[in-house]
Amino acid sequence: MVTRVSTDESGRSVNLTEGSLLRPLIALSLPIVASQLLQVMYNLADTFWVGRLGQNAVTALSLSLPFVFLMISLGGGLTVAGTVLVSQNTGAGNTERVSHVAGQTIAFVSLVSIGLAAIGFVLSPVLLPLIGGSAEAETIRLAVVYTRIIFVGVIFMFGFQIFQALLRGYGDTVTPMYLMGASVTMNILLDPILILGFKDNLIFELLDDAPLLGDLSWIDTLPYLTSPEWLHNLPFLDVNFLALQADLFAATGFAGMGVTGAAVATVVSRGVAAMIGFWLIFSGRLELTVSLSDLRLELETVKKIIDIGVPTAAEQSANSLAYTVMTSLAAMVSGPAVAAYGIGNRINTFVFLPAVGLARGTETAVGQNLGAEQNARAKRAVLLSTGIVAVVFGVVSVLVFLLARPLVTVFIPGDPTVINLGTDYFKIIGPTYVFMGAFQVINAGFRGAGSTRTAMAFSIVSQWGVRIPPTLLLITVAGVGAMGVWGGIAFSHIAAAAAVGVWYVYGDWADNVLDEDEPGEEIAEDDQAADPNGDGQPEGEPAVDD
Repeated sequence: MVTRVSTDESGRSVNLTEGSLLRPLIALSLPIVASQLLQVMYNLADTFWVGRLGQNAVTALSLSLPFVFLMISLGGGLTVAGTVLVSQNTGAGNTERVSHVAGQTIAFVSLVSIGLAAIGFVLSPVLLPLIGGSAEAETIRLAVVYTRIIFVGVIFMFGFQIFQALLRGYGDTVTPMYLMGASVTMNILLDPILILGFKDNLIFELLDDAPLLGDLSWIDTLPYLTSPEWLHNLPFLDVNFLALQADLFAATGFAGMGVTGAAVATVVSRGVAAMIGFWLIFSGRLELTVSLSDLRLELETVKKIIDIGVPTAAEQSANSLAYTVMTSLAAMVSGPAVAAYGIGNRINTFVFLPAVGLARGTETAVGQNLGAEQNARAKRAVLLSTGIVAVVFGVVSVLVFLLARPLVTVFIPGDPTVINLGTDYFKIIGPTYVFMGAFQVINAGFRGAGSTRTAMAFSIVSQWGVRIPPTLLLITVAGVGAMGVWGGIAFSHIAAAAAVGVWYVYGDWADNVLDEDEPGEEIAEDDQAADPNGDGQPEGEPAVDD
């Protein structure tokens, strides 16, 4: 076997098929963690500013997101096929196939996203009231408006997902991190203006009280400055932000778009990122490049994308639907329980960052090593990632347990009912984070191998087998209210981790998905030059019998 590594040491891609596993795995995972941190900031910014609108607005977001995630996951799961095919072909040295499968993924998933966007837009007014249960009519209305705007721009959200997945498979996680940073920055800048407008906007109060901006008392403390008055009068320093807010409102009358503004900010910022990402890929400015000819759909490649991606899409959709059902179960308890559940999940997206980063890094590590026919090394990558996530989450669990109340209070100040429920959420679920992290990493290893049906099965069972039924029983039979929701989630973390651990040890999952006739033309020519006799030996060397 001839092993080729198509990564360029001068570029941003990471080689995971040679040498130590720890350093390249961390090098690959840290930018993913950073990207996910930026994504969390994305979500938290929305939640923070929408939280200024009150409980109805926060509950509307909590009702909307499960349905949005459900529709996005139907197509987003297909991007995993791009990661798997790109990573395994990269590990095998099939450079031409890398570009081809990347282009096919872009074209096919983009088409799928358009169809799903249309379906989501139409079904939002029908399904959201069902999810909301006893929620107020105004809450449902806000949720529908938010959801429909998101679906109008869902092609951009898919586009950025595709970009991230393809570059991750190639071993470049740095470029998506930079682009995510730009997108998040834009969203954070747009959120307070589009949501609250120029009337009673907290951002202007914060700026007015901020040192170096609204508060200029620091000027008088500067050493060796005998006449500071002129600094006070500089136009770029001497700004009354509250007066500026009043002037802007008088000029525009813009009092914000409320929840709608959060959706618009998301679509705009994600759209800009997606367009930049595709420009980078098609312009040849990255190691991974795609030509327009690669977009012409080829039946065999599309079949493989479907074969690998559909189980992951089904997995993610089942998870999103489960999240929707769990939201409905929380709604059976009370509106404050829904708000606490929504806040808990948003904070969890931050807490889970190490597991998400290592899981996605593990997908690439397993894919590249299996492509290079290094099965034992692929398994070792999964075990190493599991050990890292166990250590990290041991510390995280303690911190979350101790800081539960302040964490919740940040997002919904002044509502003791929601704060108390959110605190209980983290007190019960926090100690099980280690199990949740292990599950994500090990299941990602199955996914990186192309065993997406196995990963799907474990993920569905973790939600629909050992989470929803116990939660329903705890609510309806035991009558423990929100504690039943939190307890069901905690139990599922432990049970799911035990199941994938057993399969990792005893299951048959470590194999690649490449066909024998898939090497690229360039590589085939290299092989012929190195082995003109077809005997498996370089020119001039005798054949060796095994």
